[in-house]
Order: sequence, then structure tokens, then C-alpha cells
Amino acid sequence: MSSDLNSDQDDIEHVGVDWDAEAATFDDDPDHGLRDPAVRDAWARRMKEWLPSRRSHILDVGCGTGSLSLLAAEQGHRVTGVDLSPRMAELARAKLAQFAGGDVEILVGDAAAPPVGDRRFDVVLVRHVLWTLPDPKAALRRWCALLRPGGRLVLVEGVWGETSPVGIPVRHLVEMLTPLAARLHTEHLSGDARLWGREVHDERYAMVATFPEPRAAARHTEVVDVHLILRRGDEVLLARRAGTGYGDGLLNGPSGHVEDGEDVRAAMIREAREEIGLDLAPDDLRVALVMQHRGPGGQPRIGWFFEAEYGAGGEPVNREPDKCSGIGWHRLSELPDDMVAYCRAGFEAYRAGQRFVLHWHEDGDAIAYDPGGPVRARVLNEA
Repeated sequence: MSSDLNSDQDDIEHVGVDWDAEAATFDDDPDHGLRDPAVRDAWARRMKEWLPSRRSHILDVGCGTGSLSLLAAEQGHRVTGVDLSPRMAELARAKLAQFAGGDVEILVGDAAAPPVGDRRFDVVLVRHVLWTLPDPKAALRRWCALLRPGGRLVLVEGVWGETSPVGIPVRHLVEMLTPLAARLHTEHLSGDARLWGREVHDERYAMVATFPEPRAAARHTEVVDVHLILRRGDEVLLARRAGTGYGDGLLNGPSGHVEDGEDVRAAMIREAREEIGLDLAPDDLRVALVMQHRGPGGQPRIGWFFEAEYGAGGEPVNREPDKCSGIGWHRLSELPDDMVAYCRAGFEAYRAGQRFVLHWHEDGDAIAYDPGGPVRARVLNEA
């Protein structure tokens, strides 16, 4: 874990709140009580996307008065809710009384260590709780341990307030979850006023961490990435990531994953069209290098880097402003420091004429390139 994460977590204000006293008015906030039909519908739609389509057992940690538990139950799921406040739990039981008979259970207990014994769940759902806990990393480990194989962890968090903000930035939660989960998906929620009953301007998001079913004696598999090195003389095109939940704010080349049924060249052509609007032909691309890489706490991947010349396929433009805050040209001989580390390593290897490279992060390394950090790239000599 990076040192800035630890220091930022130490700075989070954990304000003591008498939740029993707050219970009477808790549902007055539009996103707590979900009394407005439009707000309720907005959360119901999101819940349907985050929860499995099949009937599942949901653990709602820090359930409050049970508004999200109620939505889950109405969508056909079995629900166990846990809240530290007896008064909150009492109101939740009343709100879900129609589901009495085994499908709904509301318990009083600590969110960081839910009192569920050795039971396991298909989904652990947590909204606006993690940032209040003194040891969020320990809580995440505990919640992940409560999942069945193939389960998912659904977290709704944010950084609230603009004058003295408190909470967990999305990049910090990514760093905490990366060693635990197989896959992370982030949805930014601030722009959807229907969820909050008003316009909001602070950082609010949901993160879904998934844990695939284990397969006995399965062969090792790796995700395959494709990366474009678009040359304009000594310059290369870089894009600044935004809103993806991984490496946001950092530069990297246009890139993406190979989809089922694609070869790497077809994937590169598709990604170039989707991200920067280029209509490349197969002959426009040349293989520059192949790199096996591993992100901090992540799984190995194979990256194919392709080279193309400026002018092929048209003029590059930012086609994905929701994932990229801008594109620009940078001298290959003077690459910027604020790049994704493995992308920087790939471009440096390309500049040096290397063809086969390993780039293996250690757990605890930063996602960003660190000019003073250890060199993780290793060149594989050709025969």
C-alpha cells in the first residue's frame, strides 16, 4: 500500500455519532428514506445492475433503516441486514415486515465484524460505511471472507463536502481492493441527481468487486492487452485517464483488452477507432514489442504494443471523454513522469529497440511511474 494512502486514511475524520438519536430523522434525506418515487426508482435501477439476476443471499452491512435492504428484497433476494444501532435495526425490521418469514433478517452488530457466524453470502452490500471505520482495510478483508466463491462486494462510497471533504477517494479504494478482488468495476454517481434528490458536486461512486467461481485444475489464463504507439516524428500520442477507477489522472497510450473472438491486430484497430477515432487498416500496424506485465497486487497480463504513423486512419480525437480527459503529443525522448508505470516501461523499451519485456510490479508498488523507484522492467534477450 502506498504511503500517501496510509497518511490520508489517518487524516479521515471518524466523528462519533449517536445513530439511535439520528434514527428518527434519518429517512428525511432523499437518498436515505427513498420516499421520492424518482429517487427510489433510481436506486432500484442501480441495485438491479449491481446485484445478481438470480435469487441471491445479500448481506447489507450498516443497513440503517433498511431502504436498500427493502429494494433487494423486492427484487427477490434473501436479505440479512446488520446495523450497530438498535433503533435503526428496529426501524428496518418495521420497513421490511412484509417479508417476514425467513427471507429477511435484521441483526444488531458491528459493521466491521458482522455477527453472522460462519454463514457465507452471494453479495456483501455496503453504503456509506467504510469511510467511518478506523481500519477500512481490515473491514474489507473481513467482508471479502464472508463471500461465497463467485460472490461480489458492492460498495457505495465517496468524498463528501467541498469545504472540508471527508471520505475515501476512488483511487484509494482501488488500491485497497486490488490485492483482494479479481476484477473491479467503478461507476461514478455524482452526475446522477436522481440518486440524491438534488444536484451534487462532490465525489460519489459505486465499486463492484467480483470473485469468480474457482475452476478445478483450470489452465492458467491471462488477459491480453493491446497498446498503440502512434508516432508523429519524435512525438507519440498519449491520453490522460479519467473516470475509469484505475490510474485516473495518469497518461498512457490508447489501449484496451482483446475481446472474445478477436486477434490482437483486430483488437488494436477496434480500440483505435473507439478511443481516438482512427480508421486504421491492418497494414498500418507493425508489432513493436510484447510485454508481460503485472499490476500492484494484480494478475499477470500480456500486452501487445503496435506502432502506427501519424496520418494513418485520419486525425486522432478524444472519442471517450468519460474515460479520457484529453489527448496530446509528447516527445518520445522526453516522456512525462505522470504515466501509468507499465505503459511508460513499454514506451521506453520501444524507444530502446527492445522486443520482449517483463514488467512485474511488487505488491505495494504505485500504479504511477516513479522516477526514483525500483526498475521493474526486464528485457528478454532474443535467441
